[in-house]
Amino acid sequence: MGSEAMETVTCTIDGREITVPKGTRIIEAAEHLGIGIVHYCYHPALSAPAMCRMCLVEVEGAPKLQPACTTPVADGQVISTDVDAAKEARKGVLEFYLVNHPLDCPICDAAGECKLQDYVHQEGPKHGRSLEPKRVLGQHDFRGDVIYDGDRCIMCTRCTRFMKEIAGDERLCVVQRGNRSVIDTFFDHGLDGSPFADNITDICPVGALLSKDFLHKARAWDLDRTPSVCPHCSQGCNITLDTRDNLVMRLKPRHNPEVNSYWMCDYGRLSYEWMNRSDRVQQPMVRKNGSLEPASWQDAIRTLVDRLGELKGRPVLAIASAYHANEDSGLFARLRDVLGGGESVYRSPMRDDEDTLPGFPKLKRRSDLSPNRTALDEVFGFRRVGDAAATGGLEAPAGGILLVLGDELADVPGDFAAKADLLVYLGTVESPAAAGADVVLPVTTFAEQEGTFTNFESRVQRFWPAVQAPPMARPAWQVLGVVLAGLEDGTAPASAGDAFLRLGEHFDAFSGLTYPALGTRGVLLNEPVQLSAGATPGEAE
Repeated sequence: MGSEAMETVTCTIDGREITVPKGTRIIEAAEHLGIGIVHYCYHPALSAPAMCRMCLVEVEGAPKLQPACTTPVADGQVISTDVDAAKEARKGVLEFYLVNHPLDCPICDAAGECKLQDYVHQEGPKHGRSLEPKRVLGQHDFRGDVIYDGDRCIMCTRCTRFMKEIAGDERLCVVQRGNRSVIDTFFDHGLDGSPFADNITDICPVGALLSKDFLHKARAWDLDRTPSVCPHCSQGCNITLDTRDNLVMRLKPRHNPEVNSYWMCDYGRLSYEWMNRSDRVQQPMVRKNGSLEPASWQDAIRTLVDRLGELKGRPVLAIASAYHANEDSGLFARLRDVLGGGESVYRSPMRDDEDTLPGFPKLKRRSDLSPNRTALDEVFGFRRVGDAAATGGLEAPAGGILLVLGDELADVPGDFAAKADLLVYLGTVESPAAAGADVVLPVTTFAEQEGTFTNFESRVQRFWPAVQAPPMARPAWQVLGVVLAGLEDGTAPASAGDAFLRLGEHFDAFSGLTYPALGTRGVLLNEPVQLSAGATPGEAE
């Protein structure tokens, strides 16, 4: 039995006609036309109380201006968003907001990202008329990572609605009435222990809710923003990496309705300092006469290829990392196979429980705290042995090859690799694995390279380089591609996109996938990709 056709309505907004599903609100219909209607309290994932009164528009035939965030469009409606009456209403509302709002933009963390700042500059009053002193409420520590500045609050109630409707944790409420209204928690309860509370700092349209972690750390206009994927569990939340001076300053969620909506957990948001570690492996090293000595990339790769050629066919133990990209792990698995196969393992931290976001239950802080376990387990043929603090009884192969990608081996016995003829370490930081290796090759972190992760539901998602790697570090896929070429297994990939295509040649799950086909939201492994009319697979977005 076929589904019924969706009922639609056609209206005109600012002289442009549009057809949308019945029930669509004016603000959403305008967005489809690229017309932005100013607003504070409205958020697409929350209920709309129409309390900020900024989104008032003129609807032909209506006796007064209508709030665009709650008024559904109707057939034949003629809507005007930029008429004088609407402008004058917005100007009056902004003047009321500025009666008590402190003019402290130079010291406010939200400066450059503040909607009050933007709208007042765009069409607000030139001068204030109030002669009374502004109220002073001061700051209140909500505990956890959030500070509330009551002086700046405009009572949009986005934060209280998020905690009630999305987080399912009604700790926040509006206290007092009138110009004494503030946001507070019940009975002096803080937000500490609420695993998704930091999202309220993202949706606050002004500087009333501040992150302690980001407090006075950087100005918004000094930040570079790069789309990426959170590497702190197998959920694969879409994020932006905000960077300055080649350091990661903060992580913020990026909208993806298939994965994390507009949200992310506090653990993932605040666990980024490892991306800024300074104890990096600075250059390739090769063991000579019992000690590691610096080498050029050319000499290190030539030495490695010669040694692997000599030992080819001997036992292999490959220890991978679930924090490395598909491109890295896939070519690492290919090197294992070219050398004759062998034991393939990885270690990954796990937790006993999961934190679920009730308003978007697909989003969880997963028990698996690594971003690429699915690909290692289900595609590349690795098995998990214990967590990051156990070797699972593994032993380096006697007279064989020990390959390590990304695992620091910080907790293993000092003689773990003593029986192996060759230990190769591809890693980012100085570690016991590097100290005991015969060949050390510095590689990049996910924040320094282009690549993909495969999340818990086998969704492959792209990320892009946000910071510069140490001068001599290279993406692991590039290093492994050159080594494989030296072992006469194809040509070295020239780009991350080429390395991703190489995965499809060796692993059926990735067959047919390309970077353009993944777009910015990713696709499921072996899910048919919808191409636009006339597009080739390489051109799909």
